Amino acid sequence: MDEIITLIQNVGFPIAITVYLLVVFGAKIDRLSDAVEKLANLIESKV
Repeated sequence: MDEIITLIQNVGFPIAITVYLLVVFGAKIDRLSDAVEKLANLIESKV
């Protein structure tokens, strides 16, 4: 039983942190991608 709890602690915590970071950075990357696309369209329309 102790081995299972240790395994969950060793594996579960990094997985939880990874999922949190993917969610947070995923939203920021989406916004950044939209901003770059808008900028590219603006530059293209000016040329």
